[in-house]
Amino acid sequence: MAPSTVTLIPPRFSLFNYPRNNASRIFHFRSPLMRSISAMTTQQGSSSTKTERVVIKGRVQGVFYRNWTIENATQLGLKGWVRNRKDGSVEALFSGSVDAVQEMEQRCRRGPPDALVTGLQVFPSDDDPGNGFHRKPTL
Repeated sequence: MAPSTVTLIPPRFSLFNYPRNNASRIFHFRSPLMRSISAMTTQQGSSSTKTERVVIKGRVQGVFYRNWTIENATQLGLKGWVRNRKDGSVEALFSGSVDAVQEMEQRCRRGPPDALVTGLQVFPSDDDPGNGFHRKPTL
């Protein structure tokens, strides 16, 4: 039996159908200086470090979300922390390779089996993630 081939085609996004909270991630570089900076960033690829703060909303407390986050972040080799917030959301800081941080962000959109994620906000951060990945007290 011959092996089958699978072709993955990425979805097309525009500013009109791209989720509003992520629209800030679409950049257009018009000046030569900005194109040079863009080229340097692209050449660095996934070897550069990315740090972002994420706020997850929905049914995310009391469903093992923090422990699940610690397990997944550790599996991806990320540094940072996770904590519950008094408003019912969960907040986390992820720092590591660009690919690992993006993968964790996608995992957080689904969460553990009993969670129901209704919103996810992502903010760039320059906070120190510390060593390893740990739980912080509720804020």
